Amino acid sequence: MSLASMAKSERPQQDVPTELLGGLIERVTFHNDNNGFCVLRIKARGHRDLVTLVGHAAAVTAGEWITASGIWVTDRDHGLQFKAAFLKVSAPTSREGIEKYLGSGMIRGIGPVYAKKLVKAFGEQVFTVIEETPERLAEVDGIGPIRRERMVAAWADQKVIREIMLFLHTHGVGTARAVRIFKTYGIDAVRIMTENPYRLARDIHGIGFKTADAIAMKMGIAQNAPIRVQAGISYALMEARDDGHCGLPHEALTPLAEKLLEVPIDAIEAAIAAEIQEGTLIADQVQNTPGVFLAPLYRNEQDIAQILKKLCAGQAPWSGIAADAAMDWVQKRLDIVLADSQKAAIRMVLQEKVALITGGPGVGKTTLVNAILHILDAKKLRIVLAAPT
Repeated sequence: MSLASMAKSERPQQDVPTELLGGLIERVTFHNDNNGFCVLRIKARGHRDLVTLVGHAAAVTAGEWITASGIWVTDRDHGLQFKAAFLKVSAPTSREGIEKYLGSGMIRGIGPVYAKKLVKAFGEQVFTVIEETPERLAEVDGIGPIRRERMVAAWADQKVIREIMLFLHTHGVGTARAVRIFKTYGIDAVRIMTENPYRLARDIHGIGFKTADAIAMKMGIAQNAPIRVQAGISYALMEARDDGHCGLPHEALTPLAEKLLEVPIDAIEAAIAAEIQEGTLIADQVQNTPGVFLAPLYRNEQDIAQILKKLCAGQAPWSGIAADAAMDWVQKRLDIVLADSQKAAIRMVLQEKVALITGGPGVGKTTLVNAILHILDAKKLRIVLAAPT
């Protein structure tokens, strides 16, 4: 267990492009519900022909008004496209947009025919009627209680999504990340982020502490706020995890967190104690050195140790193999010369049920494992080999 390097950092965000595009969504060519990726055909201001836009949106419907910033790119297969880094969708305000929006299929049972009837009956006030006086929808022939309930529910859902996306954009969250946040937390996104924006780093892949910290700063969270310091402690330990550690010595963690968070040691010690009390972190000793561990990794290590202890019990299925004779045979079979350390490793493997072989690149681990497998295979033992690469 050693001090992990903090050289790693999140991928820096690219500068937000400044070219703007606004227009009416004529058609949603593609939309991925999981990650929000979409391909849209836009009737854009200043463009005679429809424009193809690619970007991310939590929900998008034909007829809505879109505001985007990005760059123009030429796709090899699809030609000129506007690639949006930021994308904001607004409810339509024109009769044309409202009719297209309602007739797009966003509300089951409402197609182009009923969309035309609704716009004819209420004009640009359709959404006000749906939200404030939905009973007036009965004035349109064919819209009964069931269709009315569907319209009210669908409009409420769309409004919630727009409000959440607006909140996230206001606090500096880009569209692609905003979609991931919405897909993770749903309608609770605003509440969760208001209570603790540092949950983003824990819950959402691709959003690290630095990004969550930047969002939190924009939300007015103080530099020495307990939730920030506690999140920073976990971030330091996660960085250590990426370097292969399950924890850090206490005396190494505190100065590391102090440098990362720029807060007093007292605040860091208080945060570590709070995280231990909450069960997020676990304090233990390794070779008489007090350490701090991420709880899931600590428990995983404990489980692995118990499994290894269980595996070690009893006699190995290959016991009884004469090690010296086996090594002479395998050297001739593979036309190799084993080093003394490799021979010692083979003797250990043939005596124990569980063995761990380690070493840096080029020390002969592959040759050693190959030799062991040939010896065991010659004894007609069933072999199962697994590898991460």
